[in-house]
Amino acid sequence: MTFTTTSAYDQGKADIKTLSVDDQLGLLWFVYTEMGKSITPAAPGAAGSEIAQGLFDRVKELPHEEQLQVMRDIASKANTEISRIYGSLSPETKLAFWYFLAVGMDEGTIIPVPPDYQLPEAGKALLGKIETMDFQQQIDFLRGTVLEMGAEAAPGAGI
Repeated sequence: MTFTTTSAYDQGKADIKTLSVDDQLGLLWFVYTEMGKSITPAAPGAAGSEIAQGLFDRVKELPHEEQLQVMRDIASKANTEISRIYGSLSPETKLAFWYFLAVGMDEGTIIPVPPDYQLPEAGKALLGKIETMDFQQQIDFLRGTVLEMGAEAAPGAGI
């Protein structure tokens, strides 16, 4: 008998799709909260970190409801300018962008998860699975999750 194993990266891409867009965002928030300081952006001064910071700064300037819509647009691959910019980023830059959003939510500059928000059972099960992974598997899971988000850059357009 042959057993196949799914990498944490592939598992992230598959499992996140079972959740609604808002629950995907909620799961990302809980993952970043649970994993705390162990997830950090790229080394200070790295190009990816600077790019992620620039995109984050654009989102930070928006009213809270628009910030939420931007996150929903990215998660659902909506064809918007910010979603296309996000879609063109490297996996590490995408991870850094979500890290900056999580920090912004903690600091109050980004719309927070509602205090009464509860992950659905599928989200709680997925979070439990993530918590049992080692650190590298968790990063791979997150990379697989955020890589799939964002729209494709429009052909013939700058972004």
